[in-house]
Amino acid sequence: MGDMLIRGIPEPLKREIEQAARKGGQSLSGKAIDLLRKGIVAEKEAKPERGVSAWDAIRSAFVAENATDETFAEIMEEIEAERKRDFGRPVEDFE
Repeated sequence: MGDMLIRGIPEPLKREIEQAARKGGQSLSGKAIDLLRKGIVAEKEAKPERGVSAWDAIRSAFVAENATDETFAEIMEEIEAERKRDFGRPVEDFE
């Protein structure tokens, strides 16, 4: 098992980890390892799949909810119209 030295930890953060360790009956190192592991897992879950467009990600959410293709198309048209309005130009300029 390896060791790791982490420098520059702000005192309030260190105290917070120490308190959490005491509360959970863990050592400071054990709690820090636990928090690092949870952070890695959360970071992996937060990253979108590579190569999947926003369009495909939204579409998969509709498929998971058994939404119809027509519903998906209507909502995507609304999203696209709002996106175009965000640029301050009329939607017709993009058609």
